[in-house]
Amino acid sequence: MKKIIVPIDFSEHSEFALEAAASLAQKFGSELIVLHMLELSNAVISSASDTLSQEAVFYLKMAEQKFETFLDKPYLKDIKVTPIVKHFKVWSEVNDVADEHNANLIIMGSQGASGIKEVLIGSNTEKVVRHSDVPVLVIKHNPILLDFENVVFACDFSEEAVEPYLNAKSTFNKLGAKMHLVYVNSPDGNFKSSSEIDKKVADFLKRADGNVDNLNTVNVVSDYSIEKGILNFANVIGADLIAVATHGRKGLSHFFEGSVSEDIANHSTLPVMTFKI
Repeated sequence: MKKIIVPIDFSEHSEFALEAAASLAQKFGSELIVLHMLELSNAVISSASDTLSQEAVFYLKMAEQKFETFLDKPYLKDIKVTPIVKHFKVWSEVNDVADEHNANLIIMGSQGASGIKEVLIGSNTEKVVRHSDVPVLVIKHNPILLDFENVVFACDFSEEAVEPYLNAKSTFNKLGAKMHLVYVNSPDGNFKSSSEIDKKVADFLKRADGNVDNLNTVNVVSDYSIEKGILNFANVIGADLIAVATHGRKGLSHFFEGSVSEDIANHSTLPVMTFKI
């Protein structure tokens, strides 16, 4: 994990993400690329392709000054930090920065949902998740401890889940975390018999791993909904992280029937990591 990108807007949740990134950077000797985007409109950006208007320059200078204060944190000591200010208009371009710097992970802070159901649609976090080709770790709270010992990977054991599963397996091996695969059998999903599930899981592992050695890491639970099943299982085993898959530019994963990944990303109090299908 050589490079980690942390998109920030100087908010409290941005600082949560920065502290989480620092914790991982200290563990793996990673470089942090801290990215702030001004989201300037065409009216602010000059018509000349390489020249910014005076107003844009003002915003750039102001952002650079904010960086000095924002990055003055004791937990960043001895970590290589590269601040970047871009005049991008859309947060989806974070993926371009990740590609340019060969980043391995993006870490973002998010409030998630509060009160009425607020799917992440329209939020900067959702935009980054939707367009990212690399895993995105969403942090909800102050990461007092960021030791991922037990991780839940929600899976439907379909063919399209093979690549996200292999990516998640590789990532969590590097993090030294134990990955618990979970399949939720519920009325709001495609309810299956025990024998059907056993066959589906075995076929999946043979396709993904070439064997069924990880069969003992698969947990089949029953619940009223897939979301509740995942969250309840994570609570029972004392998970530190929930991992889900996304369909990238097609929108957040409809990995199961409905929009389970959006619900998990919004309602989980645990950090959530997404892997692109």
